Amino acid sequence: MRILYVVTRADAVGGASVHVRDLAQAMQARGHQVLVLTGGVGPVTRQLEQAGVPFQPLLHLQRSIRPWRDLRSLGEITRSIRAFQPHLASLHTSKAGWLGRAACARLGIPALYTPHGWTFAGRISGPVSPLLLWAERAASRWSSLIICVCEYELRLALRMRIAPRDRLRVVFNAVRDVPPPLLADPGQSPPRLISVARFQAPKDPLTLLRALALLRSEPWTLDLVGDGPLEPQARSLAASLGLSSRVRFLGCLSDPAEALSRAQLFVLSTVSEALPRSILEAFRAALPVVASNVGGIPELVCEGVTGCLVPPRDSSSLAAVLSQLLAAPALRKRMGLQARRTYEDRFRFERLAGEMEALYDTVISGRATLPGCLS
Repeated sequence: MRILYVVTRADAVGGASVHVRDLAQAMQARGHQVLVLTGGVGPVTRQLEQAGVPFQPLLHLQRSIRPWRDLRSLGEITRSIRAFQPHLASLHTSKAGWLGRAACARLGIPALYTPHGWTFAGRISGPVSPLLLWAERAASRWSSLIICVCEYELRLALRMRIAPRDRLRVVFNAVRDVPPPLLADPGQSPPRLISVARFQAPKDPLTLLRALALLRSEPWTLDLVGDGPLEPQARSLAASLGLSSRVRFLGCLSDPAEALSRAQLFVLSTVSEALPRSILEAFRAALPVVASNVGGIPELVCEGVTGCLVPPRDSSSLAAVLSQLLAAPALRKRMGLQARRTYEDRFRFERLAGEMEALYDTVISGRATLPGCLS
């Protein structure tokens, strides 16, 4: 089959773009023809090129809402669909999802949409949030299926009346495995903490830094993997709190597996999530996880078993949990082993690829709802 993928951003690597890269590569290896459309060029297209995945940059597709430019982007996507003639389109993130579904509806192409976190659920606030909710409801009628990456996303979609239940599916995210040398040893001391997250809302690295400032007397170091607009503020805060000598900013890594293997504890401070890929990568590395209790994270982190959950934006609670785990290498080791088992049981990439290929076949064969048509 011919499968078209569309993802909004090429300028910043994130969970959605890596998901598209790996899924397109897997479908290509299974004998399918694929093409990825992205907004411009950048780190994402470099990764696609390295993975051997065909891609086409779009001049006008971008994350921000700009009606005239969005109309041009719709035209670009429509022309690309006509040229590639896919059997279906797999659309990722809100802007690509809306424009891509509109183009597919016009051309009668089945469309699968994966939001990777609903934009109206705390990711984008202010007067634009009701508009985004309306847009998701409007575009749902053009969707063959909407793929939710966790049960939380599904429940939220039903509560906000995004789409009827028969157009919603849950397919949990997954990540490729790593060789044994890249598994961590959480029991080592002194412990190194690591966080893999873009420095951009809804991620909240500042709360993590404030929590660690309360633990100056305890032995720890922190590696921060990622980049983004909040990085200068995070660097400034680390300096003002006297943490500069203990915090390393590693930048955006195309693959954080090696950095994870050197750590003893993974931390994710955030205020809104679907199902973070970074936690799956931590589980894969056999790391215990401390994370904010938001979105689909409780579906991953089992309290006291694979890690601990803390309230968002609460540096005191985060500091208390970190202090407990910093002082307990045996507990970290036990949690890390269980995290690895959880990865092996539920989050191997082969499971995701198989489920998605089966869904593609279901949609193409007409056993799923086809999108409505635009006049």
